[in-house]
Amino acid sequence: MGLRETKKRQTRTAIADAALELFLEHGFDRVTVAEVARQAGVSTNTVFNYFPAKEDLFFDREAEVEQRLAVLVRDRAVTACPVETVRDDLLDALARDEPTLGLRPGAGRFWQVVLDSPALRAREREIGEHAETALAAALADHPPLTPYGPPLPGLLAGALAGTYRAVLREIRDGVLSGEAPARVRDTVTPEAARAFDALCRGLHPVPGPE
Repeated sequence: MGLRETKKRQTRTAIADAALELFLEHGFDRVTVAEVARQAGVSTNTVFNYFPAKEDLFFDREAEVEQRLAVLVRDRAVTACPVETVRDDLLDALARDEPTLGLRPGAGRFWQVVLDSPALRAREREIGEHAETALAAALADHPPLTPYGPPLPGLLAGALAGTYRAVLREIRDGVLSGEAPARVRDTVTPEAARAFDALCRGLHPVPGPE
């Protein structure tokens, strides 16, 4: 990476960090882009050069989030089950307390800011829709091997992405209820495994006795 690109990335990170600090302190709807610019020490135009919409300042990693499941599915081995691939990645993230899951002190404040803002809730739904669309495209390009042929990509993407979002929602609700992150993780992990295993059995049913 060249010096120019490194500097641009550092500027983007500094703006996002400044914005998050203000959003967590005052709430999303009460903070203006101009205030974010002042906090970051840049012009308002510079902020919009990096973040076209105010919501992008809060969900500054949305492109990565939207493509996460699609990348996992598209890059898996030819014979690997997409459900198992997503399940194993999520269980691994839970085991190592991946920060993006929200299993850390202070994460409750982040989620509360989202719940308090109609604009952020709408953007969260939009991110989920984009992620599901990208996943469906990945499944169409690289369908799973099943006894009855490839399933409809949109149906499998909906089931898989919906289960993934439901796990994240359980984590959020547990954290917001005041439970310790470790306790939330220990409660959610086996339930997540069972939910994904149920989907996997639907794709690869065990033959019954003849």
